[in-house]
Amino acid sequence: MIRTQIQLTEGQAAKLKRIAAERGVSMAEIIREAVERIPASDDRSQRMARALEVGRRGFRDRDSATDVSVRHDDYLADAYAE
Repeated sequence: MIRTQIQLTEGQAAKLKRIAAERGVSMAEIIREAVERIPASDDRSQRMARALEVGRRGFRDRDSATDVSVRHDDYLADAYAE
């Protein structure tokens, strides 16, 4: 492991100590868990690219009418499933 030093506000330190005590682990473990929960920037950029692609495709029904305002959840679910 790499040793590092951080600065926290008094409130943040108190909250961190409380959580660590409740879980019976070190403050460092709580910080490591929090860091692991941060999505990688690559993941975010990939999600953004997929969302933008959905918008670029255009949403047309059989009559060529735009229905994205009604079916946006369906289109996004389909795009993320691909």
